[in-house]
Amino acid sequence: MVTVEGAVAAAREFNLSVLLVGNEQEISRALQQHVTNGLGIAIRHAPEAVGMQESPSAALRKKKQSSIRVGLELVKNGEADAFISAGNTGAVMATALITLGPLPGVERPAIAVIIPTLKGQSILLDGGANADCKARHLLQFAIMGDVYARQIMGKPSPTVGLLSIGEEESKGNELTREAFKGLEEEQSINFIGNVEGREVLRGTADIIVCDGFTGNIALKVIESAAEFFTLLLKEELAKGLAGMAGALLARGAFKRFKKLVDYTEYGGAPLLGVRGVCIISHGRSTAKAIKNAFRAAAECVENRVIEHITEGIAVG
Repeated sequence: MVTVEGAVAAAREFNLSVLLVGNEQEISRALQQHVTNGLGIAIRHAPEAVGMQESPSAALRKKKQSSIRVGLELVKNGEADAFISAGNTGAVMATALITLGPLPGVERPAIAVIIPTLKGQSILLDGGANADCKARHLLQFAIMGDVYARQIMGKPSPTVGLLSIGEEESKGNELTREAFKGLEEEQSINFIGNVEGREVLRGTADIIVCDGFTGNIALKVIESAAEFFTLLLKEELAKGLAGMAGALLARGAFKRFKKLVDYTEYGGAPLLGVRGVCIISHGRSTAKAIKNAFRAAAECVENRVIEHITEGIAVG
């Protein structure tokens, strides 16, 4: 069970107290495969689980004792500082919104996904929480992303770009044109205008805002492109003696490239806008990804991201 393996690694490496939520017997058996002496690891039994293909609304109504619901209740009741899940994303979002509730002034929580760029890292949000949005929602996404970039990524004056089909204010659809006006008028953020798709990986903006439908497609394309180029490099470097010699010379650069595009390095994406730290990890997360999701959660707690977002929304 990669979740348990990652949690054990996080408890050891980051000195965190971990509360594993799920079927107690299964978790106990998985823990027996690891050395846990001296680690702060406990189990909270949750008899139900939400499948990856289940309807989020149905799971919310029918599975009151799911690991997602029980885990988020622990955060709500103050028994846990953060919740991490690599399960059904829709169920996590729906349950977080109902269980924790939105932050004051926040209409729509958003998934903030860190993406690698030529200039380091940027944040794209919404990454898939809201397929349909209004202009005011994109403005809130920008404010929440600004807080995350400042507090977690250490960017003192992050730039905000609006994902659109052209740089001009007049380009895009009704949503982006209206959102442009609101973002331009907002004094608390450093808005630089529209950002085209080709500019995303160049690092033109530290924060890229869009509706969840567009954002999720963009992220899936970036993810598949990274996998494509990784495989292509492997194949080309393995062709013939020249390729093998080139592979040896380029080994360091290749390792750096793999690390840059490896989603396991980032662990998970925070669901910003709810009353608690909630990290959504990839459904294919490895133990390394789970471990780094714990790191991401701890950083959000330590840097009081929830409080700063509340302040930012109130000012905006």
